Amino acid sequence: MIDQFWTFFIAITLLTLFPGVDSLLVVRNTARGGWRDGIATSTGICSGLFVHALVSALGISALLLQSELTFNILKLIGGGYLLWLGGCSLWKAARGEKLTTLAIQPTLARQFQLQRSLREGFVCNVFNPKALLFYMAFLPQFIDPSRSPVLQSLFMATVHFVIAMIYQGFLTLLVFRLHGWFKGSLLGRLAEGLGGLVLVSFGLRIFLEKRI
Repeated sequence: MIDQFWTFFIAITLLTLFPGVDSLLVVRNTARGGWRDGIATSTGICSGLFVHALVSALGISALLLQSELTFNILKLIGGGYLLWLGGCSLWKAARGEKLTTLAIQPTLARQFQLQRSLREGFVCNVFNPKALLFYMAFLPQFIDPSRSPVLQSLFMATVHFVIAMIYQGFLTLLVFRLHGWFKGSLLGRLAEGLGGLVLVSFGLRIFLEKRI
């Protein structure tokens, strides 16, 4: 359906494997509520890809990014949300809350809230100006002008969705298996605090993002 499919496939796979805020959020939420939390967060993140693809195909992204007010709103929502999530992680680390896996502490299941996980992933992806910039610059390179740009963009988003879900699903299971080793330990608190700091740094980077 698109020009140079395999070039796109290889490029988007390599870019998906590159660590970023999406991977960090999946790791954080898996540690919080187990594998279901991680998978739900990943689903929310990957669902946002279709929004970026549709916006890019319709040419709305260029208009949004040319508007200083709209761009700043995106930065405030996306960056602010990451700062809030990072702050929550830092607060948990400072308080020394125990983080355990479902296999070790069944009551942790109550920490999993499907709508919250989906919302966190979706908001962080959709309101991230960097993701919008990426789709606007990357997808048009593979669009065949003789075919529908909307359908081609949604097709590429679907491919990206599958690749990202597989990768983040593997990451979720890995974190879920390893997390029990650090339950209630100083190392676990340090990991939670480090994750919070990285989320905060991502939020600050979004605040400093410039329009193209």
